[in-house]
Amino acid sequence: MSYAIIRTGGKQYAVESGMTLRVPTISAEAGKKVDIDTLFADGAVGAATVKATVVKHGKGDKIIVFKKKRRKQYKRKQGHRQGFTEITID
Repeated sequence: MSYAIIRTGGKQYAVESGMTLRVPTISAEAGKKVDIDTLFADGAVGAATVKATVVKHGKGDKIIVFKKKRRKQYKRKQGHRQGFTEITID
């Protein structure tokens, strides 16, 4: 089994060929191929690039941010949906 550790969007992922995963938003259209730098691939440190295909873009589940200070009549409610890009490792 060949695998690699890639870094994109400030996060690291262990990937294998054919794997589909969600990463922070990449500026590429759906269906396009992108090259991702590797930290480690099959025993070679930082030597290769991983080719991936962008499947789709989207937004994740809503997260509620609620702030409150007791006895001060202070409440704030805010929602947030983080964007993602789904890719398939070639």
